[in-house]
Amino acid sequence: MNKSLPGVRYRIIAIFLVLIAVFVASLFLVRGLRAQSAQSGAASDNDLLSDYRRVEVASVSDALEQLTGKRMYMSHRMHPLFTTKFAGFARTVLLKKDEGNRDPNALNGMLAAIDDGSADSVYVMKVEDGEDIAGMGGLMGTAMSARGYAGAVIDGGVRDVAYLRKIGFPVYATGIVPSTSVHHYRFAGSQIPIVCDGVTVNAGDIVAADSDGVVVVPRAQAQQVLALAQQMDFKEHSMYAVIEQTRSILEAVKKFGRL
Repeated sequence: MNKSLPGVRYRIIAIFLVLIAVFVASLFLVRGLRAQSAQSGAASDNDLLSDYRRVEVASVSDALEQLTGKRMYMSHRMHPLFTTKFAGFARTVLLKKDEGNRDPNALNGMLAAIDDGSADSVYVMKVEDGEDIAGMGGLMGTAMSARGYAGAVIDGGVRDVAYLRKIGFPVYATGIVPSTSVHHYRFAGSQIPIVCDGVTVNAGDIVAADSDGVVVVPRAQAQQVLALAQQMDFKEHSMYAVIEQTRSILEAVKKFGRL
């Protein structure tokens, strides 16, 4: 019986080694699947944004109204610094009034929110009663541009406009002013729901902008809204030739059912 012990031991060791090999292989498999899933998700996000960058904001706005019954576009108060078109995922920031504060760290969270963002982000900031307060300027715009942000939308003021135009970083804001938020405001949170120029924006929502303005698409409805907006774009663009040919907008609307 003792002579068989080495054989038993070898079998136990062999089984143990096989189990270790299976365990290690399974770890690599799980990591590979996670990496593949992450790459697939990134590719899907990139495709989604690419499509939103091609479709017209007016069509997106109409599609949202048809599907949700809500106004998801910002008002005429929201102006671009220059003609632009972009789409990206919302990175939200809220500033609240704190007049006369001398806290050197009062706005640090606002800056950290920029540094924590990634490419294709849109910096969406609500400055409480801040139309005459610059929520951002050249330094913040430079940081966003360096990190690959798609743009910024500020419910409040913006300054250093000449420099932002020079570097070509797109910003929409409700005012252009030389003022500062330092000693007047305090960071109140990032990646939280905010109301920007009357529109609720959640972190990760799609923000699309062009010469017609800014619209916000809830992330959960992004594909559905995009599909309808693309249909609307196709119909509208097809109508131009019909109107030119027939010289009748009524005929074009009758044919395509789009106005």
